[in-house]
This record gives sequence, C-alpha cells and structure tokens, in this order.
Amino acid sequence: MISLDLNFNILTRDLSHYLENQVKVGLFGSGVGLSLVLGFSAAYTCYYLISVAKKPQLISGGKKFYQFLKEQCPVVSETYYPTFWCWESRIQTLLRPFVTAKPGVVYRNELIKAADGGQISVDWFDNDDSLFYPDPTTRPTVLLLPGLTGTSRESYILHMVQQSRDLGYRCVVFNNRGVSGETLLTPRTYCAANTEDLETVIDHIQKTYEVAPMMAAGVSMGGMMLANYLGRKGRKTCLKGVIVFSAGWDVFECTASLEKPLDRFLFNSYLTSCLQASVHRHRPVLEKCYDIDHVMKAKTIRQFDERFTSIMFGYPTNDDYYRDASPVHKLKSVQVPMLCLNAADDVFSPSHAIPVEAVKQNPNLALLITCHGGHIGFLEGLWPRQSTYMDRVFKQFAKAVIEEGGRLKDLS
Repeated sequence: MISLDLNFNILTRDLSHYLENQVKVGLFGSGVGLSLVLGFSAAYTCYYLISVAKKPQLISGGKKFYQFLKEQCPVVSETYYPTFWCWESRIQTLLRPFVTAKPGVVYRNELIKAADGGQISVDWFDNDDSLFYPDPTTRPTVLLLPGLTGTSRESYILHMVQQSRDLGYRCVVFNNRGVSGETLLTPRTYCAANTEDLETVIDHIQKTYEVAPMMAAGVSMGGMMLANYLGRKGRKTCLKGVIVFSAGWDVFECTASLEKPLDRFLFNSYLTSCLQASVHRHRPVLEKCYDIDHVMKAKTIRQFDERFTSIMFGYPTNDDYYRDASPVHKLKSVQVPMLCLNAADDVFSPSHAIPVEAVKQNPNLALLITCHGGHIGFLEGLWPRQSTYMDRVFKQFAKAVIEEGGRLKDLS
C-alpha cells in the first residue's frame, strides 16, 4: 500500500508539473476548466495504478528455476509500470522503434560458409575493452537473434549489446540470410522451423572460443527459432541458458490474430512488404526456383509463406510448415534453462496461445507474463528512451546465467 501511495504521489506530481508548464494559461482562467483537467488527471492516474500497473506473472515447471529467478532477477517480482501515456499494446509496438535510443555500436562482420554453399552474416561486438573479462578466450558470449526481418541494427538488439557491454560480455548477432546486405549465393533464405544455419553459427562460435561460456537471446521469430533449436537438440548444445522475448508459440494462432482487420492494416501488410522487399533484392538468384511474380502479389504473411517459405523448405503444405515452426510442440524436449517473456496484450502472440500448461510440465522452463507491453514494446518510464522492461529482464538474466549458472545444471 505504501508503494501504491508513493507511485500515486509521484505520478500526480509529474502530471501537475506537466500541466503547469504545457497547458495554456487561458484554460486555467476558468475554475471549471482547471477542475476538469485536474479531475481527469486524478481519474486517469487512479485507473493506471489500479488496472494497468501490475506485477508480472512468473510460471515455472520447477521450484529450483523459479527460486533462482526470484533471487537472481528481482525484476521478475517488481511491478511493471508501462509508460503511462502509451501503455496500449499496439501503441507500444508501433512506438518502440521511434522513441527508444539507438546506442552506438561498432560491429565486426563475418561471413560464414554454409553446407549448401550459401553464406551466413554474423556481426561481432568483441568488447575488447572489457574490464571484467580482459582475456578474450574466456570472455562470455551472448548470441542474439533478431525478429522476422530484423538485423543487428534494430534498437532492441543494440540495447542488448549495450547491456552486455556493461557486463563485460561479447555479443554475436545472427542475421538471417539475405536481410543484412550480404549477397545471397544460393536460392535459400530462412524460416522459423529450420535451425541449420543457427547450428552452424553456434558451432563456429564454440570452436572460436572453446572455453568461453555462451548463452543466447532471441526476439520474436528469433526466439521461436531458438526454442525450436533447443527442442531438437535437448542437452546436446553448448548454450548455458536462453531467453526469448515476444515469441509466437503457435503460428496458426499468431497468423490468425494478425489477419484481423486492424492488425492486418497496422502490422501484417507492412511485414509482408518487408519480406517481399528482401525477395526482390535477391530476385536474380531466387527466380530460378520460385515464381517471384506470384510471391510479390501476396497480401499477407500467410500468403507469402504459402507461395514462398513453405515451398522453399520442402513442406507439402503451408499447414505442415506452420505446425513444424510452432515451438509449443517442442517445449517438452527443452533441456536448457529458458526464460520466456510475453505480454498478455501482444497481438502477434495472443494470450490464449501462450503455453502456460506446457511450461508447467518442464522444470527447465519459466514464463514471465506482463499484462501490457505489446510486441517487443515493454516501454516504461515517463519518456522511455534509454531502457525498457525487456532490457532489464535481459541484463539480469544474462548476468545470472553467466555468473551463477552452476546452480542451473540440474533443474529436474
């Protein structure tokens, strides 16, 4: 109750200061006008504190992992206060790329040869100035996987690199084929179900720094790919822990949600055009195997996958691809500690499709669900430019896995 009163007073003070400095004096010339503004502000603040700002729900399949998170990651027990003027799901999702800062990061690019003759672009942040781990051979490595059409330049990736830099770790960003400016050498791109390129990159990092501990973080489709990778590999991986943000657990439910009129207008059409733009850039190599004109007429992600992705990776139907790409079916096989952050209001990953029951059956899994946050949003603070709730969860979990990971060796 003390915390609630304190936050109420802080928000009231900030609102009063804003009104005094931003609202024209003419409005306050009338006592009625002033009363209306103050009344609305008080009502909105009360609603925000009672209905919007809430503690996240932490679910785990085992007491050991649950207790570890409670002790090492205090953020999982704290009330999440979404930015009070943009807490709605779609607004959080749309605004994050514009309001959050993009920290300056200088990468070292490397092109890794794939078994099929293609190449995979990875961006290294070596962090050679690390004070905590000056020896590069033992410096911890964090592998980062962006979303559907994302690259190492996405704001959420740059923020995780910044958080890792502060901890003294190096980062490696896995860019899906064809999205980060490299030449596509073979008629193959990527999908959420196929983890061959990811396995190639993980093996390459491990061989480069054999004794350095490694963990991974995936965002949206990157998180889906990571979860699918862990489901297939079981214990046969060098990753010490994994964290995924805003993953779509059931692709059928995700695409159905994004095909609702408003979400199709705001998100689906735009993402489809981004996918088509990538195909167009590599048209000379792709048109030898696929009907690119037909692909370019797709209006939704589902149509794009039907005409391109599912065909490329040899699935009999698009439903077969979506079933294989859905991580929910592989969670029972995950044998590495994995924390999953989802917002209950994420239209990309609807709340009814969040795999609560599956997580409860596996002691290696934990699920953190916030009431608000949208898709890769999680904005907080009066002006959410420097850090988000997602950033804080990442930093605390990464530090816990790298520095206290010995406690997670046997969670069963």
